Amino acid sequence: MIPPRSRKVILLGSGRTYRLGAFTGAAERLGIDVVTGDDVPLPLMNRAAALDLPLDYRDLVRSAEAVVGFARRVPVAAIVGVDDSGTLLAARASQALGLPHNAPEAAEAARDKFVMRCRFSAAGVPSPTFRLWRVSDDPAIVAAATRFPCVVKPTILSGSRGVMRADNPAELAARFTRLRGILAHERCDEVLVEDYIPGVEVALEGLLDGGRLRTLALFDKPDPLEGPFFEETLYVTPSRLPADVQAALEDAAAGAAAALGLREGPIHAELRWNERGPFLIEVAARSIGGLCSRTLRFGTDMSLEELILRQALGLPIDAAREGHAGGVMMIPIPAAGHLRAVDGVEAAAAVPGIEKVEITARMNHPLVPLPEGDSYLGFIFARGETPDAVEAALRDAHACLRFEIVPELRLASG
Repeated sequence: MIPPRSRKVILLGSGRTYRLGAFTGAAERLGIDVVTGDDVPLPLMNRAAALDLPLDYRDLVRSAEAVVGFARRVPVAAIVGVDDSGTLLAARASQALGLPHNAPEAAEAARDKFVMRCRFSAAGVPSPTFRLWRVSDDPAIVAAATRFPCVVKPTILSGSRGVMRADNPAELAARFTRLRGILAHERCDEVLVEDYIPGVEVALEGLLDGGRLRTLALFDKPDPLEGPFFEETLYVTPSRLPADVQAALEDAAAGAAAALGLREGPIHAELRWNERGPFLIEVAARSIGGLCSRTLRFGTDMSLEELILRQALGLPIDAAREGHAGGVMMIPIPAAGHLRAVDGVEAAAAVPGIEKVEITARMNHPLVPLPEGDSYLGFIFARGETPDAVEAALRDAHACLRFEIVPELRLASG
């Protein structure tokens, strides 16, 4: 248990994050009191009096001041960003309070894809060749300066939202047109156009302690991510790549974290491997997204979130993985519309090796697939003796599911 003088933690994340429940559950198991810094848009702030710590995440300066002021009235042991939106704020507030943290500049570099690419380039971290543009720029001018195939991506969105491949100038123009619609209501008009990197893709989950990377898991992504959009589906661990390839990927991730200036807490890295070696796609200063952390168990059934909180509080951690393989399928949204029905959940859950099938999409609410959307229909979790068995179970379970999605209803005028 945590000593009474330090039994409070502030968790920072957007209202749409999947991650908050896992962290609050881990805090409860540790006997930690949690204060949630809720993301409340400024127009609704007056209605948020009942919340412990209402914040407008779009105003980093004022939100950091609010977090610091709260922590000086009610001492806390740590401030943890549970998703991308919370990492910048957590770094700023932790620095002001003298709590363990990443430098705000490092957190910003891990959040802004252009800054990230610049730091990778300066440090010699293998990553795509890139160029920054505005979404309003003429695609013909962009195409004249671009090698194909390329990837077009906004500099600050997450979850593969707005990330699109283009194989020629006509496709590039179409991607820019589509991206203008995606960014119309976002505080972002900057776009990276970078080389498409072929190869197998993996995800690395790790913890930084004083700049030293401890790899917690390396996930295979068995489904090819070749575009035109980059929707993730399967994560399976441990990786089936050769040991020397895994070591090279881990070294590359450690070098990337160092290039960004990250030194403390969780990282989630996306990498590709081909005949030229490892390439960094992105590094985030937070743990794995969605509900995917449920695939990982440490020590005596410790969750990833408990591991992160223990490290933030300076407690001993046992990062030894359990012996079984694990995996998750993020169930993709096949089409836009409204979810009317889901069939086959019981059959999917009965597939040997499946631990749980969780449908997170809400009935009769709109579904938005990539590249405009950033969510899933749900998650399927599996555990087994080998990664191959886990992958097969996830695919068999997904094949059992049937989703009824109807187009958005439009009222007739007149």
